[in-house]
Amino acid sequence: MIIGIPKEIKDQEYRVAATPGAVETLAQAGHQVLVESGAGAGSGFDDAAYAASGAEIVPAAAEVWRQAEMIMKVKEPLPSEYDHLREGLLLFTYLHLAAAEELTRELMRRRVTAIAYETVELADGALPLLTPMSEVAGKMSIQIAAHYLEKMNGGRGKLLGGVPGVPPSDVVIVGGGIVGTNAALVALGMGAHVAILDVNTDRLRYLTEILRGNLITLVSNRHNIAEALRRADVVIGAVLIKGAKAPQVVTREMVAGMKPGSVIVDVAVDQGGCIATTHPTSHSNPTYFVDGVLHYCVPNMPGAVPRTSTYALSNQTLPYALQLAQRGLAAAVGANPALAKGVNVHSGQVTYRAVAEAFGLPCAAVAELL
Repeated sequence: MIIGIPKEIKDQEYRVAATPGAVETLAQAGHQVLVESGAGAGSGFDDAAYAASGAEIVPAAAEVWRQAEMIMKVKEPLPSEYDHLREGLLLFTYLHLAAAEELTRELMRRRVTAIAYETVELADGALPLLTPMSEVAGKMSIQIAAHYLEKMNGGRGKLLGGVPGVPPSDVVIVGGGIVGTNAALVALGMGAHVAILDVNTDRLRYLTEILRGNLITLVSNRHNIAEALRRADVVIGAVLIKGAKAPQVVTREMVAGMKPGSVIVDVAVDQGGCIATTHPTSHSNPTYFVDGVLHYCVPNMPGAVPRTSTYALSNQTLPYALQLAQRGLAAAVGANPALAKGVNVHSGQVTYRAVAEAFGLPCAAVAELL
């Protein structure tokens, strides 16, 4: 198979879809790998490293898209890339389509086969291709919040962990999944007072067993969220419904009741956001204020630490890319139910139920289309 790896064009997105080591594995398996010149520079991989791994370095993105049978990316295609989409192309990347109707319809119209990293799902419900970036984003969210709590950056002027005789900051994490757990690990490690809210009491029980420090857990409901936000210096939005648009569990009224200079980091913004006052921003212009509360809502947070993120992502995506390249779409999907769940669009139809429901579209069974 001819596999193309174009350079990411989202604002300050420095990740790349595959490391030179991953490219070498694909090339040794007999596949042709096209890498756009400069695609790995942001992650510290130069063209020479890819060439030494067996890739062909291609100067222009358009040529990578034109020749490739499968495109591997990190982020969803942007409007300037839509004209590269064509019938029969296999697109393997993060898509978050339930929050992206325009892209969903473009993929349908152009009859692309779109496999979303974030909906590849194992039998136990784990999301192996989403997990590494959720880990990165969760840990980053606390670093970011600590930075913006500083007065010169717009915050209340509080140290996250406090000092002897001065209490620490209150960090509220809405959602106890991978993002929330990793945010809690860092916040507790920095000495903050942490409250985690989740609807799953078994998950809360597990978190109380594995986390150490100044931690409380609360069942996530409207009353508990509102009370927690009134005390919060930092709020981390970490709610995930697999493949679906994030539910808005924090209302505008709750945000209005927060202390001026407190900080919201909505990690769920790439799925539409779980806080009513959040909307996507960018690394170039990451923050804004609503009711005196600083909001940080960058949907590609891990792009700021590309060296870590690219290795973490490529480690997980490579086995699935190999399956697709070795066996072809139909055989790979037929043999691997987890990969089958990753197919969101095929032959002009939506094949992932949460995406179809988000836009009132019919949902086709991928097995019946192949």
